Amino acid sequence: MSDAVAREVERWGIHPDMIPMMEELEGVPASTGIEEERATWTAFCQATNRPRPAGMVVRDSTIPTDVWDIPVRLYRPAAALDVSPVTLYIHGGGFMVGDLDTNDTVAWGLAEETGAVVLSTHYRLAPENPFPAAHDDCYAVLCHLHDHAADFGIDSTRIAVCGDSAGGNLAATVALAARDRGGPVLCGQAVLYPGFRTDGTLPSFTTYGEAPLQSATATQKYRKNYMPDPAAHTNPYACPLMTEHYGDLPPALIHVAAIDAARDEGKLYAERMAEAGCDVTYRLAEGMIHSFMRARFDGPAAEAEFRAVTDFLSCRLFGSA
Repeated sequence: MSDAVAREVERWGIHPDMIPMMEELEGVPASTGIEEERATWTAFCQATNRPRPAGMVVRDSTIPTDVWDIPVRLYRPAAALDVSPVTLYIHGGGFMVGDLDTNDTVAWGLAEETGAVVLSTHYRLAPENPFPAAHDDCYAVLCHLHDHAADFGIDSTRIAVCGDSAGGNLAATVALAARDRGGPVLCGQAVLYPGFRTDGTLPSFTTYGEAPLQSATATQKYRKNYMPDPAAHTNPYACPLMTEHYGDLPPALIHVAAIDAARDEGKLYAERMAEAGCDVTYRLAEGMIHSFMRARFDGPAAEAEFRAVTDFLSCRLFGSA
């Protein structure tokens, strides 16, 4: 462990299972522009990816829209039913970086551990494509998945959404839109270390404002690029904490990293869902930093956090209708 990583671990009380990921991140060079930032993020993710398990069928395709053909990747584990429940997985990356490859190991892990199909979706990235592009893409994929269930070998009555970081925001906004628009009925939503609004006033933005991987500065940068129009900052499909109605949402797992500037946004969202009578579980990953889903191979505590997600999804996907 380098001196720099050791200082961060001591300063924040970071769990040892996070150290390998932090060391990989330390080796990624600083970037000066958006294309370079995407390339360095891809390099980091490739260093933490793992081979897919034997017997898993993986198929890339696209979903057509009026704007573009959205890349998607379907993971069918060996244990999947012929007509399987499905999780729509939405990758993170600050709305600016990431793709199907950067989050491949997370996506296939969800499929392998739940025994259900996973459809991982890409979306248009900021700043070239600001809000509502990413939200619109993810909702379009959800609707297409539901309406063409037979093409994917999935059960349209058992669809969950899951996303981490920016993908956590998008998973929550897809659930909001499905409720508001009379869209597909979701059996669950797993929302992992999301960002939910823009003002940065909650205590975690001060307490963990300089936290590794997701600082207050990084959070504000991502949101500025995704939401350059001030009107977006009050739109619940961009900032879910701006919704006026928290009821009638699908059962949720709101799972946040303890050492994360945006931590309290997830906590507040879970509290408001609970107050509105929703079925919601809030989980704090003690000692963990942003993006801990990538670290499940690095120790039992990180593995347990990943398993909490897959246990939730398994329960929602295979429980009673």
